[in-house]
Amino acid sequence: MTKPLDGMLVLSIDQAVAAPYCASRLADAGARVIKIERAEGDFARGYDHEIKGESAFFMWLNRGKESLVADLKNPDDLALLHRIMGKADVFLQNLAPGATDRLGLGSDDLRKRYPRLTTVDISGYGDEGSYAKMKAYDFLVQAESGLISVTGSKEEMGRVGVSICDIACGMFARTAVLEALLLRARTGEGSQIKLPLFGGMTEWMSPWLLHQAYGVLKEQRIGLSHPAIAPYGAYVCAGGDMILIAVQNDREWRRFCKDVLGDEGIADDERFRTNTDRVANRGAMNDAINGVFGTLSRDRVKDKLTAAGIAFGAINSVADVLEHPALRQVPVETPVGTIDVVAPPAQFVGADMSFGPVPSLGQHSDAIRAEFSEG
Repeated sequence: MTKPLDGMLVLSIDQAVAAPYCASRLADAGARVIKIERAEGDFARGYDHEIKGESAFFMWLNRGKESLVADLKNPDDLALLHRIMGKADVFLQNLAPGATDRLGLGSDDLRKRYPRLTTVDISGYGDEGSYAKMKAYDFLVQAESGLISVTGSKEEMGRVGVSICDIACGMFARTAVLEALLLRARTGEGSQIKLPLFGGMTEWMSPWLLHQAYGVLKEQRIGLSHPAIAPYGAYVCAGGDMILIAVQNDREWRRFCKDVLGDEGIADDERFRTNTDRVANRGAMNDAINGVFGTLSRDRVKDKLTAAGIAFGAINSVADVLEHPALRQVPVETPVGTIDVVAPPAQFVGADMSFGPVPSLGQHSDAIRAEFSEG
């Protein structure tokens, strides 16, 4: 079955998360992705050994690729890369700052040499200013972008538990590549794309940055509550079980008080009439809710919320999510056998939902060298 990027060739010198994420999702869409690895391999291969001795991170980020081991300081291997580049549609890389320029693979030169090629340079902070040469990893960018300052409890900041800056950058990169390919279809010219991790995360931080610049930035670090909407957070039911509820407007609030708390009069309390009032008096509001929820089992609370049409969710563990009825998974072949991975969230109805295998280190080196040999 035809996929959207069938016939496209992507050359990717990628490692860790951001660039591999982009390249793997281009492979999902049908692109042929040649991944360049050093002799010891992408260091993400060693992040963990949880899948029969192989890395869960690497499996997640590298399905559908071909692995070519190459020494970028070897003139013959560099010549091989240029021969591949001459036929490629996209060149993607996230090496350390300045590394591609030193190798003669800088995007300025490549764009002149291969006009139809789109180049994608993923960095930490861009290539201008005092941060241009700084190495950047997800945790560091979470800190630099202000994300950590709005994450956690009032008493303690916290790291977001997934590589959110890397993933955001990889998603933006994929979108930019698709836009570049559409543009090339009209102009015949590739594009030069530069993407910093910092830029991806500050884009997602926009509401708080705008509050800071033009209004009043209220306290954001309030644990399992929403900083701007109330009630929107975790509450304790009888037996200590927790449930997350979300009341979006004053109409829902009144219905929540009447049908769930059993006291519509709470909605008319001057401390709780509007969302702004409820946020300002969050402690008293929470006492009123916990006073009722603490007498009811979580199942009973769920029943009452469902009948009232109030949104709620369980605070699941990772183990719980593996059993979640909404979780979709697809099989992927790996060097250690078939594993089930999370399916992409966007579904093309009726389209092929199969993905290429995860490569072993250097699995395709001989075949690629033969295919792109001189002459």
